[in-house]
Amino acid sequence: MDWALVIEWTIKSILMVLILLAGFAWGTLYERRLLARMQVRIGPNRTGPQGFFQPVADGVKLIFKEELIPDKADKLIFFLAPILTVVPALIISGVIPWGTSITLFGRVIPLYLTDINLAVLYILTVTSISIYGITLAGWSSNNKYAMLGGLRATAQMISYELALGLSFVGPILIAGSMSMMDIVDAQRSVWFIVLQPLGALIYGITVLAEVNRSPFDMPEAEQELTAGYLTEYSGLKFALFFMAEYIKMIAVSMIGATVFLGGFLGPGVDRFPWLGPVYLFIKVLFILFLMIWIRATTPRFRYDRLMAFGWKLLFPLALLNVMGTAIVLLVIGR
Repeated sequence: MDWALVIEWTIKSILMVLILLAGFAWGTLYERRLLARMQVRIGPNRTGPQGFFQPVADGVKLIFKEELIPDKADKLIFFLAPILTVVPALIISGVIPWGTSITLFGRVIPLYLTDINLAVLYILTVTSISIYGITLAGWSSNNKYAMLGGLRATAQMISYELALGLSFVGPILIAGSMSMMDIVDAQRSVWFIVLQPLGALIYGITVLAEVNRSPFDMPEAEQELTAGYLTEYSGLKFALFFMAEYIKMIAVSMIGATVFLGGFLGPGVDRFPWLGPVYLFIKVLFILFLMIWIRATTPRFRYDRLMAFGWKLLFPLALLNVMGTAIVLLVIGR
């Protein structure tokens, strides 16, 4: 066994988890300050310089907050559901490349955890798992509002999942591979958002539903369902669901940046590989900005219209995009 390789993987895995956890914490501050700016408010600015330590204060509050479990809830499932939701959000980033490779202590270190040839399939599989946590959270709470929220999440997933999967097919056909590194390398001359604008648009819309963000946050619609599947959760268990949402936002932003915006590619990245993570970070920050902007300006869809939107518009458009891409590649002899 190559212990140096094991240590390298362990360090990179821990580093990725820490980056995602930090992204979750300060991503909330990023969103609150942006929303405040868009709504002509101040936002958090008391806890530390410019409110920098507000996430720390929020975390301490959640740690010491009393945790309640409904009397007739299925306690085991009620406990496991938040874990089942947050773990897929953490491991989905394992196939996202941050850069090419760097030389450190005489060893060439790739700037990614792993590069598998079925990375896109892995991503679609892992993203589908987290829905079980949300559905089980609603069922185990023994609360009709929570149960309806869990059922909504399941029906919502069925509506957008096919379009989400098909949005990847165009870039896969152009790159000729499901490997994320191959998809990035195929964008050295032009980003896929230029060649696949419809696919990028469909991906952007469907991932908003994937992470339950406005205008597709029906599973936790407070007007109808109190807080949906979260109704009976408090303290650290609530924090895990909150963490899963923001970490998944970061993960889908990394995937979108990698598939459609050239990933870590940018000026000088071949000469200075450490620029790769910087470029990826800037692109992720931009996509997060778009998500927050949409939340600040777009009202929530009515539930039946979301279902119709997914099946009657997004799915046919995604199929049309795949067919058009295949025809063009056939014509040009690819």
